[in-house]
Amino acid sequence: MELAVRLVAYLVLPVVTLCLAVYLYVARRYSFWKRHNVPFVEPELPFGNFKELGKSVHPAHLSQRFYERYKDADHGFVGLYIFLNPVLLVTELRMVKRILIEDFHYFPDRGVYFNERHDPLSAHLFALEGSRWRDLRAKITPTFTSGRMKGAFPLVLDTALRFCEFLQTVCGDSAGNAVEVRDLMARFTTDVIGSYAFGLNCNSFGDPDNEFRRIGRKHFDTPRNHPLTVFLMKTFRGLANTLGLKLIHDDVAAFFSGTIRSTVEHRERTDERRNDFLDLLISLKNTGMLEGANEIVGRLTFEEIAAQAFIFFTAGFETSASAMTYTLYELALDAGIQQRARDCVLGELDRHDGQLTYDSFKNMLYLDQCIYETLRKYPPVAVLERTVAKQYKIPGTAVVLPVGMKIMIPAYAIHHDPAIYPDPHRYDPDRFTPELMARRNPCAYLPFGEGPRICVGLRFGLMQARIGLALLLKHFRVLPCDDTEVPLTYSTTAFVLTPVNGVRLRLERYE
Repeated sequence: MELAVRLVAYLVLPVVTLCLAVYLYVARRYSFWKRHNVPFVEPELPFGNFKELGKSVHPAHLSQRFYERYKDADHGFVGLYIFLNPVLLVTELRMVKRILIEDFHYFPDRGVYFNERHDPLSAHLFALEGSRWRDLRAKITPTFTSGRMKGAFPLVLDTALRFCEFLQTVCGDSAGNAVEVRDLMARFTTDVIGSYAFGLNCNSFGDPDNEFRRIGRKHFDTPRNHPLTVFLMKTFRGLANTLGLKLIHDDVAAFFSGTIRSTVEHRERTDERRNDFLDLLISLKNTGMLEGANEIVGRLTFEEIAAQAFIFFTAGFETSASAMTYTLYELALDAGIQQRARDCVLGELDRHDGQLTYDSFKNMLYLDQCIYETLRKYPPVAVLERTVAKQYKIPGTAVVLPVGMKIMIPAYAIHHDPAIYPDPHRYDPDRFTPELMARRNPCAYLPFGEGPRICVGLRFGLMQARIGLALLLKHFRVLPCDDTEVPLTYSTTAFVLTPVNGVRLRLERYE
């Protein structure tokens, strides 16, 4: 009997001790904001405040819920928890400006997981940190100047013209047919990015199931990782790297790496030039300089070229396709706004004698206002994230943010704050007249981020959206149909705001 008691004690005591240690550890982690006298949302194991994420609510709407509840909190922030990690959600524009711009050197990194050794395409400009990011940003930024975009214009225009020809056949007779607009816009942007980033004709119009479209859809629509893997990536990045955890599907990575390598080798072997993004990257790889520039910015490795081409493709085709889709959706629901946008397009083309030139597309003011309003209502990235690189004491408070803490800036919630944008669910391009934009706090509009980490490719994204929409409005009237969903229902798992049932509209050709 005594032996049995001793055996039980030997077995039970370690288990009880371990359970107590775990309890104390979790309790300590979940008391962080209370100990710092910061208003916070009570967490629940194991997901903290994000148990609904990916199940019943999109990050845009979950962050909006926290923002609306605490936007009047003292000092402009509220404490949350992702799993066991305390995170800070910013609710005031003054604090947003400090993080993104004024005190950027404290918050230079996004804290996005990447694994350069096992998953090299994940080590791109969006994810890299510290000096690696600064050096790469300095090399890549000159490839997106206005002059470079003017050089890219013919490639984008050629794809847009072929796209409109394709739509003429899709629509059939002049009465028009209902089409799934999101898929069509993704085909257009896939071909644009495929041409400019890879020098390839993807032929997404004739073959909607081509390899680029299939791979692009898989990357965005099929999560690679189990929630436990996501937990490790977000909470224990070093361990996740050691374990070789990857973000990108193996076949997606193999396809892109192989395509880029074969294209680079072909161009270097034949000296073929297309004046596209890949040409610029190859020039940096071989000389450290861009053609036509005298400044040496530094060489790129092949791995860096592949990673930048990958993020340019995946981010460029999806976000621009979404912006075009939602713009057409809103224009279909408001014939008056659509007519103003079309008149803007036709008027600008008339001023250039009908010529489809870079200059004739550059000053379509009201169409740009429509795109800006779309990006307000449907921002590509719902929540901007930063991490603390150096211990930071929030001005005017006693709160000190430790190194490694994640900061969340709820762009979607800010864009839908009625104190900033009255009646925020109404689509109103007149919010973005030059006069109103000049008076508005720049941190109240964050579709591309702000500060030194603002999206490097925003000029290209806006250009392809502008050209595509302008030609569509020139040739087609966009109308709702019986299958048009109002309001839209969004996927809770997709990274960007994605309508579950697509966006079906009717395109009617102008005779």
